[in-house]
Amino acid sequence: MRDNGQIMANGDQLKALLRSHAEGDDRHFYSVAMQMAAHEAKQGHGKLAEELRELIDAAKARSNASVGDGAIPLTRPKGELAGLLSVSYPSLRLSDMVLSESLQQSLQRVLKEQRHLSKLRSHGLHPRRKLLLVGPSGTGKTMTASALAGELGIPLFVVRLDALITKFMGETAAKLRQVFDAVTSTRGVYFFDEFDAIGSQRGMANDVGEIRRILNSFLLMIEQDDSNSVIVAATNHPDILDEALFRRFDDVVEYHVPSKAEVQALLRMRLAVYVRSKKDLADLATDATGLSHAEIARAIDDAVKEAVMHDQEIIPVEALRFLLQQRQAVRRRTAGGKD
Repeated sequence: MRDNGQIMANGDQLKALLRSHAEGDDRHFYSVAMQMAAHEAKQGHGKLAEELRELIDAAKARSNASVGDGAIPLTRPKGELAGLLSVSYPSLRLSDMVLSESLQQSLQRVLKEQRHLSKLRSHGLHPRRKLLLVGPSGTGKTMTASALAGELGIPLFVVRLDALITKFMGETAAKLRQVFDAVTSTRGVYFFDEFDAIGSQRGMANDVGEIRRILNSFLLMIEQDDSNSVIVAATNHPDILDEALFRRFDDVVEYHVPSKAEVQALLRMRLAVYVRSKKDLADLATDATGLSHAEIARAIDDAVKEAVMHDQEIIPVEALRFLLQQRQAVRRRTAGGKD
């Protein structure tokens, strides 16, 4: 009888959950959901209860992103800001990426704190929201910014450094101020790619007064920023960044060329339909090891396009191997000219 009572209680909760959803009563919906999580905890289902609470917090965060934190669905920068920011609404998730275990843990920690943003702030705590991504080109830094926005259900704003940096004294700092005003007013992921363009060390041989002023302005603005947006900066050249910058970020996240195991995982993810032999996938992983995620993805895309155009359901392994070897040859030729 006890089990029947529990089933009845859960049945009533499910009906209340559906009713509140149909009526658009978010407050009651979350209340019932939390009751269900508490019920599971009492039954000794701790892991399920915690997962339910995390899902509820994530749903609340998405709701807050659209109404409480300034992010407006399908928002578009206007006026001069439109030339400084480009906006998109990514559907990408971290599960769509092949990441090392340590990298996955770092990014999941950021997401977890963001999903508990209101709770952490109510206790005087600050969730991670300022990230510096460092590593070679093509290793997933830009994709990470998209995935964070997709996971949190908020817009991705890419800062256009070509429009931001001008030769006129003081103008760049004024534009940077506009960007940080947007960071405060509209919640999103704000992505500064090729960050070394404004973050290089003061006093370097190519240092000019305006660049130094831009860096000082950025240091001041990012330190003062206490918004609910996520700021992501990325660079291929962390060695030339000013040391003061590293202290302004909550996390410095390192990216590397994928290991052979990660290459195999990437090939399985992208080629499951087109290459069915495990041995062929293992052989292709050997050919691809040493290439970046982006280089491997482009070779796969080229092979898939050829298969589609020739009405082939299976990609000829030799064709893909040739494309990967081409990428390896280009990498070897250009390696000597890289910093």
